[in-house]
Amino acid sequence: MKIADVSVSVHRFETTLPVVDRPGPAEVRVIATITTDDGLTGSGMTARFLPAAVEAAIRSHLGPAIIGMDPRRPAQVLDRLIPLVSERGIATGVNRAALSCIDLALWDIAGKARGARVSDLFGGLADDAPAYVTCGFPNLDRDEQAALAKAMADEGFGTIKMVVGHKGGLAEDVARIKAIRAAVGDGVGIAIDANERFDYATALRLAQMLAGEPIAWFEDPVFNNDARDLATLRAATGIPLGAGQMDGHARRFREFAEHDALDLYMPNSMYNGGMSETARVAALASVNERPLSDAGGGGIYCLHHMTAFPGATLAEVHLGTLHLERQLFTEPPRVASGRSALPDGPGFGVTLDADVLRDTRI
Repeated sequence: MKIADVSVSVHRFETTLPVVDRPGPAEVRVIATITTDDGLTGSGMTARFLPAAVEAAIRSHLGPAIIGMDPRRPAQVLDRLIPLVSERGIATGVNRAALSCIDLALWDIAGKARGARVSDLFGGLADDAPAYVTCGFPNLDRDEQAALAKAMADEGFGTIKMVVGHKGGLAEDVARIKAIRAAVGDGVGIAIDANERFDYATALRLAQMLAGEPIAWFEDPVFNNDARDLATLRAATGIPLGAGQMDGHARRFREFAEHDALDLYMPNSMYNGGMSETARVAALASVNERPLSDAGGGGIYCLHHMTAFPGATLAEVHLGTLHLERQLFTEPPRVASGRSALPDGPGFGVTLDADVLRDTRI
């Protein structure tokens, strides 16, 4: 089996939040599809940043370099690609996002060729995973936020995540968290995510203002997820810290481990280099006795690592990504009673809807 073609395109999806019927985050995806000489296909994707540049990198550089190679041997393909994306140092940004697309598509084909799910190729820990739900967005007012959180708790989610760094300031963040707590009760965990917006002093101040409010974890609390600041914040507050969705390659997590900076490892295979890189992160998590989760709207791809590796805890159900996947895939992951289940098919178990691809293409 040989790679015969690599195609790539950029797509934009509009999403809607349930219950409150408000717009969710607009989602952009770069989708790469590898086709073999016997007609087997595999797809991978990345998102968000400089999508046209990622598309160009795949079309002009990475795709042509792997024509004729065996897609069932991802390690061999990556060995050819890594010198192309960075001849020295660690590839980041556009380079790594493009690599993620290719790597995910390779594993999709590898699973299909063997009649196995990708998660089973990496260990096959489970068929589904308990999930937390990301449903806290800045465009919602307090009442809408509380109503949506209550609905998600009623659906069975045991942990709810909301974005902090609201334009109303820290006081508004605290008020929104308290509104959610009042709506969901004490039995539901609340996690907060700053998306790397805060300097250390601001992150510390928010943590102090939330003293007495049990926070499940504080995600991406400081600029650039500086490992020294994370370690200091972790020691000063006692709130569990999580990070890794946007630059979570293995060497980045090694840096976090060296500073004892994180309680929760949160890689995202759409950005860090793919399932191949996430497997390395999972090994680090195991060695350092840290639980593994995911973040950043990785959807089906992250669900496979959450059902593959020991030490995995909560998969993310991001409401924006959930709506996107229900548009894009003919058989999206099943979410019910606070759990997310793998599709039954081989590879990543999903099929792209050709009509949706046509209608959403940029």
